[in-house]
Amino acid sequence: MQFSFFVIIAIAYICILFFIAYYTERKKNIPFVLKMSSINYALSLAVYCTAWTYFGSVGKSVKSGLGFLTVYLGPTILAPLWIMVLRKMIYISKNQRITSIADFISSRYGKSTVLAVLVTIMSVFGIIPYISLQLKAITDCLKIIALATNAEKIENFNLHIAFYVAVILATFTIMFAARKPEPNERHEGMVVAIAFESIVKLIAFVAAGIFVTYFVYDGFGDLFQKAAQNIETAKIVNNVIGSSPSEWFVLTLLSVCAILLLPRQFHMAVVENSDPSHVKRAAWQLPLYMLIINIFVLPIALAGMMIFSKTISPDSYVLMFPLKYQNWFLSILVFIGGFSAAASMVIVETAALSIMVSNHLILRPLLTFFARKDSQAANISAWVLTIRRISILIIIALAFVYLNVLTSNQELVSIGLTSFTAVAQFAPCVFLGMYWKEATQKGALAGLIVGFFFWAITLPIPTLAEYHLINDAFITNGYFNWSFLKPYELFGLAGYDHITHAAFWSVLLNIATFGIVSNYTKQSIIEVEQADYFVNIWKYIDRKSARQYLKREAKVEDLVFLMERFLGKERTRELLHEFNKKQTQGAGRSINASSEFIFYVETLLSGVFGTSSASILISTVVTEQNVSVAELLKLLDRTQEVIQSNNALAAKSEELVQMTEQLRSANTQLQQIDRLKADFISTVTHELRTPMTSIKAFSKILLDNKDLTDERKETFLRIVVSETERVSRLINQVLDIEKYQSNELDWNFENFCFVSMVREAYAIMKPSMDTKNILSTFESNVKSVEIKGDRDKLLQAILNLISNARKFANINAGEIHITVEKLINGFAFCSVSDNGVGVPDDKKEFIFERFTQISDAVKGKPRGSGLGLFITKRIIEHHGGTIGVKDNAPSGALFYFEIPI
Repeated sequence: MQFSFFVIIAIAYICILFFIAYYTERKKNIPFVLKMSSINYALSLAVYCTAWTYFGSVGKSVKSGLGFLTVYLGPTILAPLWIMVLRKMIYISKNQRITSIADFISSRYGKSTVLAVLVTIMSVFGIIPYISLQLKAITDCLKIIALATNAEKIENFNLHIAFYVAVILATFTIMFAARKPEPNERHEGMVVAIAFESIVKLIAFVAAGIFVTYFVYDGFGDLFQKAAQNIETAKIVNNVIGSSPSEWFVLTLLSVCAILLLPRQFHMAVVENSDPSHVKRAAWQLPLYMLIINIFVLPIALAGMMIFSKTISPDSYVLMFPLKYQNWFLSILVFIGGFSAAASMVIVETAALSIMVSNHLILRPLLTFFARKDSQAANISAWVLTIRRISILIIIALAFVYLNVLTSNQELVSIGLTSFTAVAQFAPCVFLGMYWKEATQKGALAGLIVGFFFWAITLPIPTLAEYHLINDAFITNGYFNWSFLKPYELFGLAGYDHITHAAFWSVLLNIATFGIVSNYTKQSIIEVEQADYFVNIWKYIDRKSARQYLKREAKVEDLVFLMERFLGKERTRELLHEFNKKQTQGAGRSINASSEFIFYVETLLSGVFGTSSASILISTVVTEQNVSVAELLKLLDRTQEVIQSNNALAAKSEELVQMTEQLRSANTQLQQIDRLKADFISTVTHELRTPMTSIKAFSKILLDNKDLTDERKETFLRIVVSETERVSRLINQVLDIEKYQSNELDWNFENFCFVSMVREAYAIMKPSMDTKNILSTFESNVKSVEIKGDRDKLLQAILNLISNARKFANINAGEIHITVEKLINGFAFCSVSDNGVGVPDDKKEFIFERFTQISDAVKGKPRGSGLGLFITKRIIEHHGGTIGVKDNAPSGALFYFEIPI
């Protein structure tokens, strides 16, 4: 088979991807579910699996067994948190029209221009090696194929192959990602194309694994058995973990950061997301994809070590097997899979970087000039696209230079991990910024600078020295001949691989600097606003931004001019029509723009140039006045947490806990009262029915028996009168209950002898106690105690206490004792005790509530309404006294009260 056939197949494959993207976006009859389903979203995230996964994982496995899995363990461990973290990033980005990771960080810290530029520069320097890795993978594949198909011409072809690959990828990147100026308008076609590409590389790699495992060998058992008997491979079989625990931990941590913070991953996961609900499914679909694509990595690595010589790079084992056994169909499939993995990464990564480079580095100086009305008219959209295309060419050109200068002998994994360590520097200011409101712009800036500096001196600069591009003396002697500044043994930390060492120091010092500087610096007003927006995004969803409360003024015509200049007149008309439909005050209905319209225009421009650049454009026509104290308070009131310290929040939280407990207790009491009310209705009904039945019965006897003796008639009439009085008392109690609660009763206060009143109550109740064979006594340590009060109502209170004691006294040998004392504290004291069952401890407070009755195990439920003790307590308290109950030794209860003399 001819080498040119492989090249044609590769170009044809890229054309197919482009056709899929183009057809998806152009054809309206394609179901939306097919274009932007959750499966497509998850598969598009598999752009994470690049040539590093396809070729480099095998090379890593040869050296460290299962150590290659660390790159996939991180995303798998993080996946359950995506529902919380990634969804929050998506909501923030959609509401603020964020276009890149640089835009995200810049927007969080007050839309800082400096941060946007710094993150862009760090991304370019950090990702260029990663893009170069993909060029190297494709180039190496083509070299291997050329050797296998046309070895005599390889020398002439070798000098140009990488250049041709770079040109082809640059061309298709421009076709995919630089066809329209608004980067945050979703590229549905590109998402579907990348999803298709992910399926192709998965099928190709699994096919290669099945071929090696089941055709070259006789299954997993046979392969691992022979590997255990081979001297070289036995080392891996016997020590399958391979890497050290520190390396496992660091690489897993780096991959946790990379899955969301690599520019291409942020672009696919956040910018291209069409529905945040897709995150929930992607959280298990992507880990499943990574599991399947890695099943055959170790078998291919072991088989390659046993079959191929040491002169062949382990990174090429995947392609070498079908070529060695001249399985040309599988060779083409495996080549297309690897080419697809590398090409898709280059396209998406370069597209994401080009947006950042053009918006934050190249276009920025031109924006202010083009925003002026007196500037020469120009087609800004064409400028934007041209600059973005130039950015793509520059980025791929830099990757091509890096490939030819530095990566000739580097393994794919080592190149990729250098980029992973670079993007890990974004993690503190991104993740902490989403949950820590006090993080400041100066803290983020300082942390990034420190982290990037230590990444540079521990990885890229020593690499330059190893390739003899700069003096390498500092590797052994340390920078400035200071031994503690050795790039691979920084501050005396030795014994670790280069990536672990660099990641440890750069990320650690980044976090420390970020936290310390944030704690000792203050936020500006715009930082406070943006911090609240990022941390509390859920309260801003489907609401206007807090920005509308800042004092900004602009004319409608100036804002419309900006829209026309940078979005085009036709697009501006569409957007103005859309805005006017949603707002009660349209954009063109007044001279001065509303805060909503200013914010609307700013978010539109953010979609083209990013938030920090959009702020610069808006500032050319919008004036921001100093916010007055009243307006500032209004803003702070809106964002509540800003005006409260942590202590105040803690106090408020504690107060809410106590209030919740009180409400719970009150609810329990209400439920008890509700039950008691039901019992009360039942009791009152019973209490009314009993005397009414008696009255009816004796009245009927009197009516039907005219010949009854006078003595019998008098007896029956006395019973009727007694029962009538009983009904009257019950009705009066029910009618007076609300009056007692609201203090609306008429009170007749006069001076009288308290001892005489209690003695009178005793005399009234003694006959009824005698009829029940209850032994009763009355004692007083004084003959007379004068008090001022309502004698009738106090008499009623004491009668209630004695009547209550009579109900509960021992049924066989009842005893009731009534005492009156004059206390030295100026109070008159009275107690009524019985020898009944007593009052349980948990009922001693509750017994004085409405409708409360305690059943006797022997006597059952007592007669009465359950209002006696409630009314008694109200009478005593109205006189300034107190009432209570306690146990009466050896048995029974003792009710007592005190009244001021």
